[in-house]
Amino acid sequence: MNAYKGLITALLALGVAAGCSTHPANHAAQVVSGPSAKLQQVTVPVGSGPGRYTVQAQPAPGTCHFGKTSDGQPLPDPVCTPGATNPNVTAANLADTICKSGYTASIRPNSNITGREKEANIKSYGYTGDPRDAEYDHLISLELGGDPNDPRNLWVEPPSPDHKAGGGTANPKDRVENQLHSLICSGKVALTDAQGAIAADWTTALAVIGHPGGK
Repeated sequence: MNAYKGLITALLALGVAAGCSTHPANHAAQVVSGPSAKLQQVTVPVGSGPGRYTVQAQPAPGTCHFGKTSDGQPLPDPVCTPGATNPNVTAANLADTICKSGYTASIRPNSNITGREKEANIKSYGYTGDPRDAEYDHLISLELGGDPNDPRNLWVEPPSPDHKAGGGTANPKDRVENQLHSLICSGKVALTDAQGAIAADWTTALAVIGHPGGK
């Protein structure tokens, strides 16, 4: 019996040393991607893609919780909003999808759909600020191949710390998205690398992929 216990202990120790995870299988897994095999990013769910949109059910009220960076920038709840990609966008068809002028406008859900989803998502996150200053935002934006209407890819994004009340929904995440889009379409960054980086943390996405200036 003691020998059996010793064998189990040794096997467990080998598993830890080899980097085996004790997290449940449905948690976002860390993977290595990119030609250098050095870029760490999270796997991202795949959505259903563009189609005939209907109002999507949102997480139950009060079950989602905003995160915050050290400088106060808002982050989504990684369980409620892990992101989701558009299956119609691949590395092989970028020129005909996200890098083609007008593509994102052609797949964007109507505000009659997203407006009702936003109202429900405000309750999901318990957001108490002015709704006009909170964007119902795609975590992985459409220009980065994010799914248009998957509830895992949309969240009520609160305004940034320096936002002026009543100033609308403009936020610094938009600049990050634009820079990543430019890098993807110029062939400097792989589509999946950019998607994984922004899904993990939009505030560090450019630094993580090795282009802090977006060039």
